[in-house]
Amino acid sequence: MCEAKNLGPVSGPNRQRDLCTFCTISLDQEEVFRTKVFDKSVSPFYGEDFYFEIPRPFQCLSFYVYAKSVFQRDLPVGKVSIRKDDLCKYSGKEHWFSLHPVDPNSEVQGKVHLEMRLNEVITENGSVGQHLLVRIIECQGLPLISGQNCDPYATVSLVGPARSDQKKTKVKKKTSNPQFEETFFFEVTRSSSYSKKSHFQVEEEDIEKLEIKVDLWNNENLAQDVFLGETRVPVKILQNDRIHKAWYLLQPKGNGSKSKSDDLGSLRLKLTYIEDTVLPSAYYTPLCNLLLKSPDVKPISASAAHILGDICRERYEAVLPTVRLLLHHNRCVPFVSAVAALELDNTQEANTIFRGNSLATRCIDDMMKIVGKNYLAVTLKPVIDEICESNKTCEIDPVKLKEGDNVEVNKENLQGYVQKVFSSITQSSSSCPPLMCDVFRSLRHLACKRFPADPHVQYSAVSSFVFLRFFAVAVLTPHSFQLRSHHPDPEISRTLTLISKTIQTLGSWGSLSKKLSSFKETYMYDFFKSFQEDKCIEKVKKFLDEISSNVSKESSGLEDAVVLKEGEVQKRAQGRKRLGKKNFKKRWLRVTNRELSYHKHKGKEALCIINVKNIQAVEKLDESAFNRKNMFQVVHSEKPLYVQAGNCVEASEWLEVLGPVSRCNEGRLSTFHPSNYSSGAWQCCKSQSSNAPGCKPCTTTVLANLQLDIDCDRETERIFSLLSSNDTKLQNMEDACASMAVYQGPQREQEDYSKFTIQEPKETFQTLKQLRNIMEELQRQHNIRRDTTAQYGSLDNPIVGKTS
Repeated sequence: MCEAKNLGPVSGPNRQRDLCTFCTISLDQEEVFRTKVFDKSVSPFYGEDFYFEIPRPFQCLSFYVYAKSVFQRDLPVGKVSIRKDDLCKYSGKEHWFSLHPVDPNSEVQGKVHLEMRLNEVITENGSVGQHLLVRIIECQGLPLISGQNCDPYATVSLVGPARSDQKKTKVKKKTSNPQFEETFFFEVTRSSSYSKKSHFQVEEEDIEKLEIKVDLWNNENLAQDVFLGETRVPVKILQNDRIHKAWYLLQPKGNGSKSKSDDLGSLRLKLTYIEDTVLPSAYYTPLCNLLLKSPDVKPISASAAHILGDICRERYEAVLPTVRLLLHHNRCVPFVSAVAALELDNTQEANTIFRGNSLATRCIDDMMKIVGKNYLAVTLKPVIDEICESNKTCEIDPVKLKEGDNVEVNKENLQGYVQKVFSSITQSSSSCPPLMCDVFRSLRHLACKRFPADPHVQYSAVSSFVFLRFFAVAVLTPHSFQLRSHHPDPEISRTLTLISKTIQTLGSWGSLSKKLSSFKETYMYDFFKSFQEDKCIEKVKKFLDEISSNVSKESSGLEDAVVLKEGEVQKRAQGRKRLGKKNFKKRWLRVTNRELSYHKHKGKEALCIINVKNIQAVEKLDESAFNRKNMFQVVHSEKPLYVQAGNCVEASEWLEVLGPVSRCNEGRLSTFHPSNYSSGAWQCCKSQSSNAPGCKPCTTTVLANLQLDIDCDRETERIFSLLSSNDTKLQNMEDACASMAVYQGPQREQEDYSKFTIQEPKETFQTLKQLRNIMEELQRQHNIRRDTTAQYGSLDNPIVGKTS
């Protein structure tokens, strides 16, 4: 999310020159993220990145700009809504979108299931008329109202130029998926011989002009009911005595605001949207097995995983699914070692080791981000939080100093922060994940073998990753590593930049044969005089030795508790009091590497503390349990803790955090109840014993030293998609191998062949042929799936009804 420009005026007391705005991201009408408030600008630069997996079906991805208000509700400035089907048009590109007005009648989502039939009936006097049957069966995906399920009802109308008959269903309480199952009858036409006086203006009406109109509303009791959406179906599509049964997408009212979007300004966005259709597991087995064999292929450049990295060299995200797949099957270390050895063979100078953006460096970068997520939180989050919240000035560049700044005070502030970050890192070896240590140990061994005469290369091989590509980058952009919820403001960002530069240099001291004597900036050289170089070198080398040696390290268990996630949720009362009402209350939920707790408000004493070692399961809860969305449960030795997150993405994030910290507990359950126990029975399986074993398998556990949730089928499908989109390069590589194997002289079209790493053309050609055969079969299965696409009007392919 980049910036807005020329934001228009809003209704209310805010003046345009005092406009303080923020932007939100919503899946349909469910807000999932919001930026910080940008003060007093009609062209704010938000500059925030949000990456998330979409955990449910949706129709639109929407961006709302709001004006912040102190004394009343925040006022909408405008919105950008992009339909799911159109997201691919904008993926990977920056684009300016015009803001459109936010009209309550256009904020709709969900679909309705209808059954309709037009019958001919014969009256007592023998004349023929037509009757319409409309059955409203159910709705799905209606929006939350103020964060809660709505109380929906439907009105069904037969409308035309001279008539409007309306009927109403019963109200369904607290649900976004109401089951109505109500049938309504309408008299469409009657014979002119019909003697009774009609309440219609005409006796016979042209059926071409009649429509069935279905409106969904939220019952507000004392307030005005809220419009949830409508659909209109022409009566003419109904053939006599034929039942028309279909799902329809709800649409906005056609009489919404007609304000010109040009008056509201525009929003610059860069979207990256990826959607894959995942087949059953059996179809991915051949490709998965071929990829997992990669570490054993000689040379490594002939392996399927290396070929993927070679043809997708310009796409950084291409390596990630391969790394995740190899991690899940415990094959990452041998593959990384093999590609690192290949890179070292082509490195001529020890001081340029692992400097480029190669396959080896990309694999290790992704591995560290996945495996080292909690390691970063434990090591850096407390000090990063302190830096961001204490807001001390640390600028030491004379050119950038503000009036009244004291450079010596700033230097002292910066030095204090650097010492805290540096100490946190160099004292964290016991927390470094074993898999990262395995990779660092392999890099150290390979570097010594390649440059045996250089005693410092064993350190630079490791520090180039752990300091330069891991810790320094996390300090510079804490939001990208989930260490902070938002990008820091410019002044804090500048402080983090100076700290990151310093950490990079301190980390490289322990791996250089000569001490640093020159810096790009003079003020940085003066700043470094304050550090005791010899002591820093000693600490860096000791740390690098500890994370890359064969000596096993045991944690002392004395590390401070580190907050992994916290935020406001709705928690169901535990019902400890016999007469207490089991309701939902707002609570501040907090999870650390040691315990889960909830508090009345942020910063208050804990009302309840659960040791993470006592957590037996963390699973989603069916919406039917409490008629609430986005719920999950924490099963422990006492009663389950039922929690409702603010939105679907946040619910997934809680599960992602709570799952890994408890997944290896000894008391983990193998099954759980996806609903609650009430009225003397579990609502999911109807078992009457409150201690009955669960009726659904728990989330599968994984390797203890990784604690990752990896969907191998999805990762393999992503790899297939990448291979398919680079089919031309695969063909070129295959042609190059064939040519090199047959023609052993000087290579023709060398500039094309040089784009690929081909050491053994015959071995590489064989792998390419295997890939080609596997891809053809997977493509065939995808084509079969497309041929059996859900019928138009079904739940998965609803009809887009017309609007007024």
